[in-house]
Amino acid sequence: MRHSGEKKRHRALKAYGIWALLVVAVNLAAAAIPGLSDRYIRYIFPIWVNTYGRVMDIFPFSVGEWMLATGVALVCAAVLLGPLLGLARAVGWKRCRLWIRRYYIFFAWTLLGVCSVMTLNCSLLYHAGTFSEQYFPHAREDYTLEELIRLRNHVVERCNALALEMERDGEGNVLYPGSARDMQEEAILAMQSLGRSYDQLDGYYPHPKPFAASDFFSQQHMQGYYFPFSMEANYNDVMYIMNKPETFCHELAHLRGYIYEDEANFISFLACTQSGSPFFEYSGYLSVLNYLDNDFYRAVGQNREAYLAQTRISAQVLADNILLTEQEWERINGKALIDTETVDQVSDVLRDTSLKAFGVSDGVLSYNRVVQLLLAWYNE
Repeated sequence: MRHSGEKKRHRALKAYGIWALLVVAVNLAAAAIPGLSDRYIRYIFPIWVNTYGRVMDIFPFSVGEWMLATGVALVCAAVLLGPLLGLARAVGWKRCRLWIRRYYIFFAWTLLGVCSVMTLNCSLLYHAGTFSEQYFPHAREDYTLEELIRLRNHVVERCNALALEMERDGEGNVLYPGSARDMQEEAILAMQSLGRSYDQLDGYYPHPKPFAASDFFSQQHMQGYYFPFSMEANYNDVMYIMNKPETFCHELAHLRGYIYEDEANFISFLACTQSGSPFFEYSGYLSVLNYLDNDFYRAVGQNREAYLAQTRISAQVLADNILLTEQEWERINGKALIDTETVDQVSDVLRDTSLKAFGVSDGVLSYNRVVQLLLAWYNE
């Protein structure tokens, strides 16, 4: 019996080693072989979206959010069981040692499964060609201040005009003429419509889902998240309504293989502004306003007169260009267990570290690169 048990353990260890080596080999191959990730995204990645993504779409709640919470619990248990295993060895608790060892075996296989899913649904995507390489091959890397000013003023003008078209409540907050499900469906239609111009965006999309812990994600100043484990596009349900259309489209863009944040920002902008809906169009223009305005302000430096000489952002647009309303911030901060500033700082570090680990050298600053994509699009 002991000999048979050792054989099983040996086979399991061998299988684990082969699987782990395969995961490493796939990641190395994607980094070393040009075009491999592009072919994967075009021919294989959509299979996961059309099968696994459809299954996850059945659930009305965010499966990925619960997976994340479960993962945190498993890691905490693994850390806490370490000292207990040492105690069990010291006092001779054989049954306790056996169960703890089984847990660590289960944890090791779970971790390998997570790494495999992350490889297929996330890390491979970072080695693919960019959206601009596919659809704007003649785009320049440098643009003049005059070109930036023209684009910035165009976006400000559209925001100012669209702000006046929005239906509002008695407090001036924008109202959407439909349900949350209607908005999700409209985002999917906007992305599929954009797919007629950019073929990789064509195909099936699951419905965006709200976070159950939207208050906590608000403390991180996070509008949405793509969960590779569940192929879901998730969003912050308590953020100001004008953030929702562009966030839906941003997260759905990741499900077509565009993992870089600046590209998802740009795709979301195109989907919203070309949707035919003034509500979605306003959300799209608002989503890039800060990037353009900040770049322009940095470009003119201390020349305040040069900044003020351009199209002014209206007071209504400034009021709509927020993450949360003051009432929501008061509610969240009033019941928060951890200070929002602390949560936000920790979140920024983790996000920045995560992006750099996947080869995005400028980390969270990569979001700002959407300006270059916007300039390429506007000039064409």
